Amino acid sequence: MDDDAAKQTGPLSHLTVLDLSRVRTGPTAVRQLADWGARVIKIEQRPEGDADQSLGGAMDGSDYQNLHRNKRSLTLDLKSPEGLAVFRKLVAGADVVLENFRPDVKYRLGIDYETLAAINPRLVYASISGFGETGPYRTRPGFDQIAQGMGGIMSVTGQPEQGPMRAGIPVADLCAGLYAALGIFVALIECERSGKGQWVQSSLLQAQVTMMDFQAARWLLDREVPPQAGNNHPTSAPTGVFATRDGHINIAATGGVIFERLAKALDDPEMASDPDYSDNAQRARNRDALNARIETVTKTRTSADWVEALNAAGVPCGPIYAMDEVFADPQVQHLDLTFETTHPRLGRQSLVGQGVKLSRSRPAATTPTPDPGQHNHEILREFGFDAAEIAALERNNVI
Repeated sequence: MDDDAAKQTGPLSHLTVLDLSRVRTGPTAVRQLADWGARVIKIEQRPEGDADQSLGGAMDGSDYQNLHRNKRSLTLDLKSPEGLAVFRKLVAGADVVLENFRPDVKYRLGIDYETLAAINPRLVYASISGFGETGPYRTRPGFDQIAQGMGGIMSVTGQPEQGPMRAGIPVADLCAGLYAALGIFVALIECERSGKGQWVQSSLLQAQVTMMDFQAARWLLDREVPPQAGNNHPTSAPTGVFATRDGHINIAATGGVIFERLAKALDDPEMASDPDYSDNAQRARNRDALNARIETVTKTRTSADWVEALNAAGVPCGPIYAMDEVFADPQVQHLDLTFETTHPRLGRQSLVGQGVKLSRSRPAATTPTPDPGQHNHEILREFGFDAAEIAALERNNVI
């Protein structure tokens, strides 16, 4: 590697990752490595048509810029023999390859795990698909909302009897990426002992079903099909959204002790002794009447008043923010949940940070999202290609 690559810092700076992924779920997985210093090479197709136009639109948008920070870009035609030869040379010096093609594509291109493991036995190869690498749906195209529907989350999201409702973020995409990253870390640690890499697989459907967690367990263990519960907690009451004088708040008064605190804070001590609300089962059974009773009081004061008063009383309570309010909150600011970087064309950027902190190591956005092919020469030189070879690859439209 050249001097620039050697300057990489972070706990994963010893790792080289070849990123073949597109859209969201693969880049989400790779971001977990890139933010901690891994040397990530984004391998993508050469831009077609007007280069200025190809770099605009979606690539300059907030979503794309947030997903692909901390990478370098190499444009490479994997359908050509020359491009495939270049890729295989990179594989020989890599630690991780990640792809989210449909399962059959990798075999057609000759970049499947078995083929690449023969080149580099220590390679950790990660695949993220829509429905799995095998099985009756393996060739179906994957999409987050399809997985949300099949994985169960849309059946428990939204108000009762108003039909299924998708979650407001791409849950399946994001969680499949996070599970894939977890699998990559496990495989890398195991490789230190065995000296062998392995094939890590995740899928949108697999991730979504797993993320159903206790809702899934209600069916598997109790044979109970969870219904939609709107803003109410599925099994605990009173936990939900309550109107105030100027908006809405969340209150989570689970358990007898906290329920008693809530009744006292609302200046309604009889509520705690009411036989209709004597335990969680009774409170859940009589949830609508209980919620109405609580809301009669919460409507008399502002959201800020109640958040302060109920938390002071030991009752979990919080505001319900729009995104601008989220990042204005003092606790969010204290947690330092953004990365700051400067893009050479787009200027100063604030990006979404990591959801975990380590006591010594720090994640960072050290470089902004690259333009396609921005690092072609730099990357190829690091892997031993000389100037004449690089020029030939350019003449033949391989890079």
